[in-house]
Amino acid sequence: MSALFITATGTGIGKTFVTAALIRECRRRGRVVEALKPVVSGFEDDDVASSDPGILLAALGLPVSRKALDLIAPWRFKAALAPDLAADREGRSLDFDAVLGFSQRAVAAASGVLLIEGIGGIMVPLDTGRTVLDWMSALRLPVLLVVGSYLGTISHSLSALEVLRQRSLGVTALIVNETPGSSVALDDTAAAIARFTRPIEVLALPFLADATEEHPTIGRVADLLCASDARSGIS
Repeated sequence: MSALFITATGTGIGKTFVTAALIRECRRRGRVVEALKPVVSGFEDDDVASSDPGILLAALGLPVSRKALDLIAPWRFKAALAPDLAADREGRSLDFDAVLGFSQRAVAAASGVLLIEGIGGIMVPLDTGRTVLDWMSALRLPVLLVVGSYLGTISHSLSALEVLRQRSLGVTALIVNETPGSSVALDDTAAAIARFTRPIEVLALPFLADATEEHPTIGRVADLLCASDARSGIS
């Protein structure tokens, strides 16, 4: 079993797009693949297909049903806010231990490739005192970090990597996902980040119309994921 936690430097960077593309690449290779998006905010009941878990279910070739949603994304909140704030809007709270236990059981039960997509960036609060970083630290899975190519992303990316290093989390790769309209060239951004990240691979992903398109960057991440030991990079 190979498992990977997919996180980012912030929201709207492209975690779900990359996760869906990885799902499809693994399926093309004949691998058994499962995916989870345990916590999601900004979820609308009348637009399930375009939601993050809806996109993952479509990539998995599964129906977008209430039962399927409950299996991969049990904590869903309507407000497009950090989970702790979104939950509070509904008079609820997010049980960190329940999220962690759900994730750990999925890791233990997985027989093929398991992808767990986080929410927002690595320091997004989940409850009053814990963040996505605490979730990742407790799981101890290798991490795929997705960043944008916008002006300022170099600092954001290196800051995120430093935080992951401090928690001794292994980083399998860093994907620079092209930000539409960015004033900075994608390859220049990736090269600048890569100067500070060796031996972690920095992979540039040009803007793609949808996650069904094949691209060597996704293929390379799938190579790393399906290797006997995906725990490369920072440790």
